[in-house]
Amino acid sequence: MTSAQRKLIAGVLIVIGVIGVVIGIIYLTVEAKSLPSVLGSLHGYTGHRTKRGIAALILGGVLILVGGVFAFYRPRP
Repeated sequence: MTSAQRKLIAGVLIVIGVIGVVIGIIYLTVEAKSLPSVLGSLHGYTGHRTKRGIAALILGGVLILVGGVFAFYRPRP
């Protein structure tokens, strides 16, 4: 695998991870009834979607970590 391909894959993983972290923060800070329809709003429910928020934060963090390792790890020849 060439260096350019590794950087591209790492960049894609990091971007998806950042999107996951942002979605997790949205889930934890916005009430369920006020969420955008893409994230699955619940009408009449005033709580937060905590489980989904934590899952999105963890998944986003893992993707950022894997992308960083993939970008900077160089196997020995």
